[in-house]
Amino acid sequence: MTLGLRPPDGAVVLFNGRDLGNWCRRDGGAAEWQVEDGVMTVAPGTGDILSGEQFGDVYLHLEFACPDMPEATGQAKANSGVFLQGRYEIQVLDSVGWAAPGKGDCGAVYDQFAPLVNACKPALEWQTYDVVFRAARVDAQGDVLENARVTMVHNGRVVHNNVVLRGPTGGAIDHNVGEPGPLLLQDHGNLLRYRNLWIVHLPEKGSGTYEPR
Repeated sequence: MTLGLRPPDGAVVLFNGRDLGNWCRRDGGAAEWQVEDGVMTVAPGTGDILSGEQFGDVYLHLEFACPDMPEATGQAKANSGVFLQGRYEIQVLDSVGWAAPGKGDCGAVYDQFAPLVNACKPALEWQTYDVVFRAARVDAQGDVLENARVTMVHNGRVVHNNVVLRGPTGGAIDHNVGEPGPLLLQDHGNLLRYRNLWIVHLPEKGSGTYEPR
């Protein structure tokens, strides 16, 4: 469990806990979500927000808490999403207790891959996503050689094990998968809260040689 995990040396802190100066709306305007006590909260109707930082291969850590919506059901129950590179949505939802989570439930790669297990905590409790993201590989003409891959741990449990994505999910900012992209947090009209967001940029590959020491 990585709740409260501090960013390591060299990490890029995406949210400083004080303001959203390094975030913007899809149209480039200033982000208007609420910030208080080190937490950012969706301001419904103000739109999705995108990080100023762009990335390719990364390790991402973030923490979120779903609002308590006891009267809501299904996709109306604290819906939101975290878009890797602004292109690949990891679903956020209050799916606690559901025996067989599907492709639209918490931890799913939206409409592509259901989580292996339901690791969701109850509403109002802080939860963690830890994601290893390997960006798509393209050739000089921009044609895709390898699709993006995701390995993900939700609240300490593996929910995706090196899955090969089928391309951008619905709602993507674009389909330019060979280019770096931002983290996008979705405004789906629900009062999701986020904190402790940071990434570590990963090299595309290690050394191809063996050097005895």
